[in-house]
Amino acid sequence: MKGTNLGEFEELVLLTVGILYDNAYSVAIQQELNKQTDRKVSISSVHAAVYRLEEKGLLNSRMGEMSSERGGKRKRIFTISQAGRVALETANELRNRMRNQIPEIAFENLG
Repeated sequence: MKGTNLGEFEELVLLTVGILYDNAYSVAIQQELNKQTDRKVSISSVHAAVYRLEEKGLLNSRMGEMSSERGGKRKRIFTISQAGRVALETANELRNRMRNQIPEIAFENLG
C-alpha cells in the first residue's frame, strides 16, 4: 500500500464514495462532486483519483451487474476500505486540531 496522506480532491472523492455508498461508480461520483462542491469536475480526474485511492488501499472496487442501458457493460462500484475510513478520520482530526489552535483574535477585523 502506498502512502495514505490525502490531497483535497482525494478526500472529496472518498467522502463522495461514502455518500453514494453502493452506487459509487465514476459518473455518479462526478455528478455528486459537481453538486456538492459547485465545481466542474471532469470524469478523467475522477478516474485518476479513484484508481490512485484504490492503489493506496483506501478504496475497494467490484464490478456491478450488467445493464441494458449501458449496452451490457458493467459498472465498477467503489467502496471505502477500512484504511480509507482511518485516513478520513485522521485528516478530519488533524484539520480540527489545527483549527482549534487558531486564536479568535486572528479572525477579528477581517475585511
